[in-house]
Amino acid sequence: MSQSTFLPRSLADVLRLASVALAVLVASPEAHAQLSYHHGQNVSPAFEGWEANEDGSFSLIFGYINRNWAEELDVPIGPENSLSPGPEDQGQPTHFLPRRNRYAFKVRVPADFGDKEMDWTLTTQGRTEHAYGSLRLDYKLDNLVIASETGALGIGASNAKTRANTPPILTLEGETVRRVRVGQPVTLVATIADDGLEDEIKDSEARLARAAATSAAAAAEPPTLSRRALRPPVRITVNKTVALHLSWFVFRMEGTGEVTFDPPQVKTWEDTRAGANSPWAPLWRGPPVPADGRWEVTVTFDSPGTYVLRGRADDGALYHDQDVTIIVAPVTTPQ
Repeated sequence: MSQSTFLPRSLADVLRLASVALAVLVASPEAHAQLSYHHGQNVSPAFEGWEANEDGSFSLIFGYINRNWAEELDVPIGPENSLSPGPEDQGQPTHFLPRRNRYAFKVRVPADFGDKEMDWTLTTQGRTEHAYGSLRLDYKLDNLVIASETGALGIGASNAKTRANTPPILTLEGETVRRVRVGQPVTLVATIADDGLEDEIKDSEARLARAAATSAAAAAEPPTLSRRALRPPVRITVNKTVALHLSWFVFRMEGTGEVTFDPPQVKTWEDTRAGANSPWAPLWRGPPVPADGRWEVTVTFDSPGTYVLRGRADDGALYHDQDVTIIVAPVTTPQ
């Protein structure tokens, strides 16, 4: 399994990775030059884990990291963006947003998939990388794992209500295939059914913050080994603000133009910079829930093509996706 597919499942794994990273930084002068980039870097696919389906089949879930902070890459289905075994196209994205994008798509495999592997091959910027999906037990996902790895929960921050939280359900009004012309706006309207249990997660986060403050105060005193060992880690994942919201973004595109959303959409990728319109950004606050429960966005396209837009309903911990295909025709030239 390539390094790009490994996700730590325990604190011990994280500590081992941190130790290796520190050793590399100390030992390699070149490591100090590994800065953030806006453009020019590649996209690495990642296997997130698997879920069991009610019919006995399984869903392998993949994501990716685009190593750029600004450049969005497009890779059509084909040898440079393919899955195997099976057809090359199994629902993977062809448009890659910046930075870390978790749980981007699912590939359903049969009940007898066994110990086989699903290989997602992705070539960008002249570099080919693989993510290998399997049914290894340590990659089994549940809602609590997903909520934790997306940053909604700290280590150990769970109770009966946070474990009972279920994904919101997104319902798109109207057709899932639309036809417009360049420059012609199209309005997408959707509703979200949610259990509201993210409020309990917010309470858990508040309790974590208080525990962190208590730990910081206690750190002023020389702790005994037993006290240090009993102190739980507050967080080893990214920190995500828990708030219900809906975001539309480009998932696939056969075109070269710009897609404009009005209002600008909350980012679905982990933009941790202060001031970013992202649940992972410091001080971010979720948008108000529409009074009538109908979330609206207007989308315009400046070039012809076929675009798959994905809507993600996110309660801050769990999510639900729906797609709409927009076929954009050129502007008719007057005769």
